[in-house]
Amino acid sequence: MNEHDDHRGSRPAAWYEGLTEGPDSPFTDRPQQDPAVQYRTLTYEVTDRVARVTFNRPERGNAITADTPTELAAVVERADLDPRVHVILVSGRGKGFCGGYDLSIFAENLNDAGVDPTAGTTVDPQVQASNHNPAGTWDPMIDYQMMSRFNRGFASLLYANKPTVAKVHGFAVAGGTDIALYADQIICADDTKIGYPPTRVWGIPAAGMWAHRLGDQRAKRLLFTGDCLSGKQAEQWGLAVESWPAEELDARTEALVERIARMPINQLMMAKLALNSALLAQGVANSGMVSTVFDGISRHTREGYAFQQRSATVGFREAVRERDEPYGDWKRAQFDKNT
Repeated sequence: MNEHDDHRGSRPAAWYEGLTEGPDSPFTDRPQQDPAVQYRTLTYEVTDRVARVTFNRPERGNAITADTPTELAAVVERADLDPRVHVILVSGRGKGFCGGYDLSIFAENLNDAGVDPTAGTTVDPQVQASNHNPAGTWDPMIDYQMMSRFNRGFASLLYANKPTVAKVHGFAVAGGTDIALYADQIICADDTKIGYPPTRVWGIPAAGMWAHRLGDQRAKRLLFTGDCLSGKQAEQWGLAVESWPAEELDARTEALVERIARMPINQLMMAKLALNSALLAQGVANSGMVSTVFDGISRHTREGYAFQQRSATVGFREAVRERDEPYGDWKRAQFDKNT
């Protein structure tokens, strides 16, 4: 056979072939790098051109620990470098996507952070617990060094070369929204609860993505009250690209990522980088820096200390109930899930 007989022009729609397919692939005869890595907070697999990242602490509502941002960044990097992967899908196992930071670790017990420490560094949980002691002196930069690294891990979804999709069900609240809002696309169930109630006390969204995703006025509507949206309203407000009945979410998500995955990787990368240039010009990095500093401040005000001490006295869940009940949305979305 002539070496030119099998060029791409001789094969129908050869542009849909993957990077590892076809005789002219630069990955021909190269081994697939797919080590069996175990993670503490999530699982990772690749099927049908989709890297599937699933938060895997269902018994704790997939609450964020010190491992979560570093593991998320690691698997996003794996997916970015894998020529088989066209799109990265992030979801949560169990009843919801992510219930935010495992705040009970710090709010209830300052002497036992309960997560694996990076001993002797500024992200050592014992160091952070000491820095949160209302009887001590708060160093804002020790706080910033921790929270900025959490943000950096979550922001890997935005800065990844390839498209990222967050499939959100059940709840994406507090720090869970810091993750979801960094994704390029959010697809959710109609009855999902999405919002940042900690703006009522002891928190500011450190990722700083709300205004970039919703615009100024709607972002302020949520953060001035701590109210949450239903998944359906998130779609109506433009926070989610699609919302579906819960029983249809899996199928609808697969349809979306299948359409994205059909595209050539280089086309996806160029489209994302071109569109990200506009988003970055809006000041995403500055928003994250300022919001991270203010998040630390909010946990060290008179009111923030009162919430922390109340949590240590009666338990974190009871303190959250007292925080949210005056707003009429304890354990539910402020807005009707069908509107």
